[in-house]
Amino acid sequence: MNAVLKPASTHVPAPAHMHPDEWQARLQLASCYRVFAMLGWTEMIYNHITLRLPDSVTGGDKQFLINPFGLHYSEVTASNLVKINMQGDVLDGSSHKVNPAGFVVHATLHGGIEGAHCVMHTHTTAGVAVACLKDGLSQSNFYSAQLHGMVAYHDFEGITIHAEEGPRVLQSIGNKPAVILRNHGLLSWGTTLPQTFAILWTLQRACEIQLATQSMGAPIPVPEAIAAKCTRDALQFNPNHGAGQDVFDALVRQVDRIDSGWRA
Repeated sequence: MNAVLKPASTHVPAPAHMHPDEWQARLQLASCYRVFAMLGWTEMIYNHITLRLPDSVTGGDKQFLINPFGLHYSEVTASNLVKINMQGDVLDGSSHKVNPAGFVVHATLHGGIEGAHCVMHTHTTAGVAVACLKDGLSQSNFYSAQLHGMVAYHDFEGITIHAEEGPRVLQSIGNKPAVILRNHGLLSWGTTLPQTFAILWTLQRACEIQLATQSMGAPIPVPEAIAAKCTRDALQFNPNHGAGQDVFDALVRQVDRIDSGWRA
């Protein structure tokens, strides 16, 4: 029987001073930053992926990990991720700064949506392009059909550094895990990092196909009933079918073949 391939992160012991669950969270998040870099989902030193730490680490307080502001995604490692609380206070003595534009939105979701343990945000060309369209995402391709009833929209209010926008963001999102920030970009949230990644990847692919389709002409719409069926039949978001774990593990193995330094 063939051995099941697992990402290298599961075999890296925690530093003596750190709770093992925090170290595993750091490894998983650092590997995700490297996956984004490999996929080209980067925006210089901007944008964010955040992960809430488990209660076993925080004692029930809401704390999360975020990238050090000033580093490219390809420079993020498990040890240089920054641990902050819901007020943006640095909790691990890190010398790195945190981008307010990342903290405000991510803290809003981590604090306001019980299941938002991971939050991802991108400014990809296809994602921003669709976010700038009046009608947003078109239900016209294989990928958008898998997001039937899952996509929320939030109107553009400028750079997201003002806390007073938070309640409006939550009202716009409701319980929908795929979010199009109008004139801005894409966002996803989920109960696990692999699930959040699977949602964002699907939304990103839907935008890429839409961008290509609309450059050639008007897309063929997918009927509501068919789209609803596609969403029910899609396994990649379903916890009973791994919720994106196998896909994410495969990408981490690709990252390791390029550079395994994220585990430092």
